[in-house]
Amino acid sequence: MTSASLVLDPAFRVAPVNRRIFGSFVEHMGRCVYTGIYEPGHATADEDGFRKDVLELTRELGVSLVRYPGGNFVSGYRWEDGVGPREARPRRLDLAWHSVETNQFGLAEFDRWCGKAGVEPMMALNLGTRGVQEALDLQEYANHAGGTALSDLRVQHGAESPYGIKLWCLGNEMDGPWQIGHKTAAEYGRLAAETARAMRMVENDLELVACGSSSRAMPTFGSWERDVLRECYEFVDHISAHAYYNDEEGDTVSFLASAVDMDRFIDAVVATADHVAAELKTDKKITISFDEWNVWYGERSRRTDGPGDAWEVAPRRIEDEYNVTDAVVVGNLLISLLRHSDRVGVACIAQLANVIAPIMTEPDGSAWRQTTFHPFAITSGLAAGQVLRIELESPSIRTAKYGEVPSVDAVATYDEESGKLAVFLVNRSIDGPVDITIDTSRTPVTEVLDALGIHDDDRDAVNTAQHPDRVTPTKNDSVRLDGGKVTVTLPATSWTALSLATR
Repeated sequence: MTSASLVLDPAFRVAPVNRRIFGSFVEHMGRCVYTGIYEPGHATADEDGFRKDVLELTRELGVSLVRYPGGNFVSGYRWEDGVGPREARPRRLDLAWHSVETNQFGLAEFDRWCGKAGVEPMMALNLGTRGVQEALDLQEYANHAGGTALSDLRVQHGAESPYGIKLWCLGNEMDGPWQIGHKTAAEYGRLAAETARAMRMVENDLELVACGSSSRAMPTFGSWERDVLRECYEFVDHISAHAYYNDEEGDTVSFLASAVDMDRFIDAVVATADHVAAELKTDKKITISFDEWNVWYGERSRRTDGPGDAWEVAPRRIEDEYNVTDAVVVGNLLISLLRHSDRVGVACIAQLANVIAPIMTEPDGSAWRQTTFHPFAITSGLAAGQVLRIELESPSIRTAKYGEVPSVDAVATYDEESGKLAVFLVNRSIDGPVDITIDTSRTPVTEVLDALGIHDDDRDAVNTAQHPDRVTPTKNDSVRLDGGKVTVTLPATSWTALSLATR
């Protein structure tokens, strides 16, 4: 048995817990929308065609905001296709995901769904095949009260009140050659600045996200952020980051340390943004919108349930089935996002339903929680107040990708109003458990309220429609409170959340 130690002090604060870190993502891709969140013929469908079983799971997941409608999809999307009478909406080819888009779910449906799910909308703009004017048209339709052609059209379509969308993405992954309308950093930065400037002429209280790199492995990473922000720094609030991780190479030890890469990604983007701020001699701080992150197995995914050259409506795309190890990694990535709460303004697990998602459904069938659902839901439910800067001593493990890394990773939050302390821990080691001692003398703990974790003797165990609760959170009965210290044993390859009451 190896050991680790952790010191907590409520005076050492990173930033308030940012609820927007618990965002998700709905893209017109595969079955995320159709037979995911929207299926009019389903037994649980409400009057708008929304699956109530998925709505209930979305609320249980603790999602705070949802980014829509893409993703790669948005770079060829015409928003006008998804408004007005459904029977008049055109069917279009979606080049991003080689499918047919029916447009039966569009802006009005998304607004109503957000209201029922209790989430904030985050709207992405098409800056791939479109530009400034089309962005302004959508803004006018969505947000202007009335008395103009497009705002009156919204009223005519049945939405008297404006949608009031305040958070907008200026395109998606424009650094990627796969992107429809792919641009150089200078081209995109100029377009982002022009679009942002014009949108702020209509509403100055918007929050705007410029496209950063679609992964840290991109050859233009770093220079892309620098060049884009040099063009649009004064007009935007956030710059995006996207990252996906997997164990396709069979290097589970490195996979379990994926949060090390996320930490480095965030730190590098922050350094680049602050460098541009220094060049521009401004005190304004750009924060990161980590609006796509998850585990994604490109080779293992079920890409389609039909011929690869067929144009289908809502074919199956990247419906990953997540195991226990994947859930531990997702829990660790949430730890990384929380400890960077001072500079991560938004984060979205991609995606919400079916497509590399915590929620799975079958058409005309059931909905269930993937293993990754649980660390997200528990973290969202417990994290409150202030994120604390912790002092951790841990044995290390050697990884092929990241070198020596701590076997234990952790973050804590403290809510002074309720007196609750939450500690989130992960044991990355595949070899054995770790005993950790948490010094809580500066936040005297009076009671252990709960200790839940994700762990299984079979690290490959998954949840399915037939066995939806094969992997669920389990009590960690090893936790002890004694003399200002909390001790707990972290099983190998595990994620744990402690809920503690303080004086």
